[in-house]
Amino acid sequence: MTETEQAFESTAITPSGNGSAPARSESGGTGIATTGIALNGGRSASTADLVRLASEQVQLLVRDELALARLEMTTKAKRMSVGAGLFGGAGVVVVYGVGALIAGLALLLALVLPAWASALIVGGGLFLIAGLLALVGRSEVKRAGKPMPDETIDSVKTDVATMSQAVKDGRA
Repeated sequence: MTETEQAFESTAITPSGNGSAPARSESGGTGIATTGIALNGGRSASTADLVRLASEQVQLLVRDELALARLEMTTKAKRMSVGAGLFGGAGVVVVYGVGALIAGLALLLALVLPAWASALIVGGGLFLIAGLLALVGRSEVKRAGKPMPDETIDSVKTDVATMSQAVKDGRA
């Protein structure tokens, strides 16, 4: 059993008249009496009773699955936020590291050139790299096109046309 399922099983779900999920039993069930066919005071259950019972069980199953999915997504979101924060911290450290390397490069050039000249050369090189990255980024954005799911839209239009044609032909 996964950590999320264990957390879900340990949460108390109590029955109430407002449509919330029923209490879970020790075995993990929903607490609906399904043993035996007699539902109406000893006589056998009618088809309507069985359909009603099946409908209630499906509703409870869907509610329980949604609650489990909600709990699982909450757990995953918390872990992802911690991971994103750690990535952000790593990015800050990388920025300082790159700054130190650039300062080191400028100091290295200062051994053969005046300090102001080495700083200008390093700064110019950085601007050149930034310009190249901007040009490549711009071409990638243009290549991506407009932010619309064109293939999905075309697929949905095809599906709608197919269903419309099926309705006109009397197949649906």
